[in-house]
Amino acid sequence: MGMATNRSFHFLSKPTNIAPLVFFRIAFGLLMFISILRFMLKGWVYSMYVMPKFHFPYYGFEWVQALPESFMYAFFGAMLIACLGITFGFLYRVSAISFFILFTYVELIDKTNYLNHYYFVSLISFLLIFTPANKSFSLDNLLFKRNETTIIPQFYILLIKVQLFLVYLFAGIAKINTDWLFNAQPLKMWLPAFSYYPIIGSYMEHDWVAYLFSWVGCLYDILIGFFLFNKRTVHIAYVFVVIFHAATALFFNIGMFPYIMIVATVIYFKEDFHGKIVSLLKKIVHYSNNNLREGSINYSNGLVYFFVLYFSVQCLLPFRYTLYSGNLFWTEQGYRFSWRVMLMEKAGTAFFYVKDSKSQKESEVDNKQYLTYMQEKMMSTQPDMMVDYAKFLKKEYEQMGYTNVTVRAQVFVTLNGLGTREFIDSSVDLSRESNSVFKNKNWIKQYE
Repeated sequence: MGMATNRSFHFLSKPTNIAPLVFFRIAFGLLMFISILRFMLKGWVYSMYVMPKFHFPYYGFEWVQALPESFMYAFFGAMLIACLGITFGFLYRVSAISFFILFTYVELIDKTNYLNHYYFVSLISFLLIFTPANKSFSLDNLLFKRNETTIIPQFYILLIKVQLFLVYLFAGIAKINTDWLFNAQPLKMWLPAFSYYPIIGSYMEHDWVAYLFSWVGCLYDILIGFFLFNKRTVHIAYVFVVIFHAATALFFNIGMFPYIMIVATVIYFKEDFHGKIVSLLKKIVHYSNNNLREGSINYSNGLVYFFVLYFSVQCLLPFRYTLYSGNLFWTEQGYRFSWRVMLMEKAGTAFFYVKDSKSQKESEVDNKQYLTYMQEKMMSTQPDMMVDYAKFLKKEYEQMGYTNVTVRAQVFVTLNGLGTREFIDSSVDLSRESNSVFKNKNWIKQYE
């Protein structure tokens, strides 16, 4: 055990060029700047965080609340500044911490807006806090007259590589299910919508194409990380990365994620490749710092143990769904934070009823009065959001004079085109139910 531990630390301590980490810092900062700016220009700050009368909180983070409009815009402005700080290595540690806190705060306000790539960005920005990515080609070095570092332990670069590897691996494992592999769902429903594309459009209506995409997607996600890690296959693997993510960008509206992955996976290339890019960038901006630091930067063993725990938790999270009963895609208990990307087509209609127990008067709720279109769409298929909404309605109607309020719902859901079914027990008072992740929601009807 001791020898294995020593070999592991020796492997992590192997000296390597800092260039891959520097390139990643610059690329990630620029991509995040573009993403945040795009988010603001599209008006999503207002539509997602200012306009809604109610936000759906994450369990345990109910204390995270949206702030008034001016503060929300100020937070996004601060994120833009933090992105530039990361890119140029200016007050790098402060910038990385600020971006992680601000971005994650915004992500936690409303689970309506949950996307796997938002989760991914939070994780990467968290990792960057601990890396010495500003020790070369940075404003910190120039302004504070710090020595330029060229060699670091490969531990810091491995943090990013392992994170990317796990994203791909678990996205592939998630595709090992009957609907995806043997029914080609939901691609069989989605692809015909692109039949108007020139040249390839006519093929999109054939079932065999949906099956091909399903199997290739599964194999790609499971295997690509291994080929990227292998220096003999990294270049051909990267060609497949570009093709795969270019295809997803072409067919599906998933924002910046394909471009983030295309750029991020460059970190697997050899150090010489990154060194040439960084040297070219230095020439372009006339960067010069002749004060070189001799030797490699150290890291503590405690940091290694911390990240062993960190990645272990990430390996367990995708399997927490096994703690709950029922079909995962139907109940969605344990679905988030598990890299299940575009695996189902699910739609629902939810009718909520509020009852005054004193007068026995029951009223149907106009959901549009309280929820945005996207909030209602997401809530109508996700049980924990139904509980959140029911608790919100109870408070609203109590303020209107209702007494001993109960809230029930009739919900009808269709999953992967198999017909509409009743989703939950319509007699249950949802306002009294718990959203605890430690409790099974047994009021969800069984999927048959």
